[in-house]
Amino acid sequence: MWFKNLYFFAFTRPFELNEQSLEKQLSEHLFTPCGSTEQSHFGWVNALGKHGQTLVHTANNNMLLCARKEEKILPAPVVKDMLEEKVALLENEQGRSATKKEKEQFKEDIIFELLPRAFSRITDTHAYISPAHNLIVINSSSRTKAEDFLALLRKCLGSLPVTGLAPEQAPDEIMTDWLTEQNLGGNFELGTEAEFHALGDDGAVVRVKNQPLDSDEIKAHLDADKFVVKVAMEWDETLSFVLCDDLAVKRLKFFDVIHEQNDDIDKDDIVARLDADFALMAGEINRFIDALLAEFSLKASDCLSEE
Repeated sequence: MWFKNLYFFAFTRPFELNEQSLEKQLSEHLFTPCGSTEQSHFGWVNALGKHGQTLVHTANNNMLLCARKEEKILPAPVVKDMLEEKVALLENEQGRSATKKEKEQFKEDIIFELLPRAFSRITDTHAYISPAHNLIVINSSSRTKAEDFLALLRKCLGSLPVTGLAPEQAPDEIMTDWLTEQNLGGNFELGTEAEFHALGDDGAVVRVKNQPLDSDEIKAHLDADKFVVKVAMEWDETLSFVLCDDLAVKRLKFFDVIHEQNDDIDKDDIVARLDADFALMAGEINRFIDALLAEFSLKASDCLSEE
């Protein structure tokens, strides 16, 4: 339930669907397991997993969703070896090189033959929609998977007017200023881990860990015109994280002071605990994102179209 990585996007038009309407739209694209010859399936499952009964779970006006993807795993070396065998057999029998089209057909036949015996990999991606904060927040360490989630939601809704958030000044420049000018505010504190890139495609890459970011060693990297592209931080004595220069949040960890707030809930009442944890987590993440965006002179609400 507790998100560990964040990609977040702002709506360009207010999200006005209520829980019931969203549930109905998602139900048109439920997850179903792959058939024996199918390579992947992507669809919606209960937001609270086996403990839930609805695709949308709402707490404090935050709507939790879960997309499940099943992928058949076919080892590339096996496919490659079988393809080479088929190509060699054709070339020996007919005394000519296989055409590109023939190779593509061989590969399709091999995949079709192997799929019934392939292992499956199933991954769940959780996200929540916060209309009040004009955000959709996705628990993913991969931008590709986050975009896949948005694409599935867009398919269900017909349209999904969202955008990434980009400050006028480049994020890596702002993050570098935090270290050079020591001007970080908003209850944020620098951690002891960062990654620096020098200018140019072949520029140096420096990663430091367990290193005070106000030390002389770090200052030397900054003086050598290196830019911060990742930095570990803490916020409001509530959580720690690593911020990337695309505003993705990695390795999000809530401190015990947050987890302990729901300790009075009966552990045997799993649904009540999941509901309380989601409400608590979403509330803290919403506050955190608002504060983080303020450091970049951004507001999610500013993305709303005036039309």
